[in-house]
Amino acid sequence: MAMLIQKLSPPFSCQRPLYTSSYPPPSSLLSITIFPQKYQNARKKLRICRAMVQQSMAVEGASSPFAKEIERLSAKESLLLALKDAGGFEAVVTGRTTDVQRIDVNERIIALERLNPTPRPTTSPYLEGRWNFEWFGAASPVFLATRLLFGRIPPTLANLSKLDLLIKNVYGTAIAHVKLLNSIESKFVLSSKFSVEGPLRMKEEYVEGIFETPKVNEDTVPEQLRGALGQAVSTLQQLPVPVRDTVSSGLKIPLGEAFQRLIMISYLDEEILIVRNSAGEPEVLTRLDPAPDPEPLF
Repeated sequence: MAMLIQKLSPPFSCQRPLYTSSYPPPSSLLSITIFPQKYQNARKKLRICRAMVQQSMAVEGASSPFAKEIERLSAKESLLLALKDAGGFEAVVTGRTTDVQRIDVNERIIALERLNPTPRPTTSPYLEGRWNFEWFGAASPVFLATRLLFGRIPPTLANLSKLDLLIKNVYGTAIAHVKLLNSIESKFVLSSKFSVEGPLRMKEEYVEGIFETPKVNEDTVPEQLRGALGQAVSTLQQLPVPVRDTVSSGLKIPLGEAFQRLIMISYLDEEILIVRNSAGEPEVLTRLDPAPDPEPLF
């Protein structure tokens, strides 16, 4: 096992430590990231993580920095594996997750939150970037808005294929990717503003919602609908230019910060973000872009 720890190779990689001056890195410890690409070999890496934890605890004790770091990485792998076993994003959206799967995922979330390496996540540079929703509750704002728009449409006609979030300079842009008839793609964009209310707590105020004009892939449109599509395109081209530009830019819904919610960041590192709303429902997001340098935002 000692040889295994010394000879970590891809998919294991050594990256910049997560820790700041207020949260010093363990001595002689590099932050080892074990993040699967779409969960490849997750079970094998989880077994290795657990073996490394046991080896480190036997040699250095359960409280050693190295043992704690490997325990955290093992908990990350365990959560990602539970998300995969539960069916991932599609199962959450369609409501096909079972009670056993939901409680299993929540158990892994709690285990990882206990090992949060970022003491002040609301001002951490790791908060900024593009994130992908992997797990969320029924009270997620973008999910609620999308269900309101498409809730009565059968999944075969319309489905939510992806949900991501961009956080930059205290502003957030959540994008729900919707597919109609498996050939017409549209987006619902929800803009918000974040304000820090403590080391863990933030307020999210919703500024504007935009339902973008659908984009059609004509090659995938069913034959029986191509005539109606052609008529719709022809009608659109005959509209006055101001009206046509308005339609093309999408339907905007000003919210005027009338809607807001309080959230708590319960876990944050360079790859995973876990947020809980005021009802305690967790939202799990994974990073889509490279992590920024670990310099504080404020």
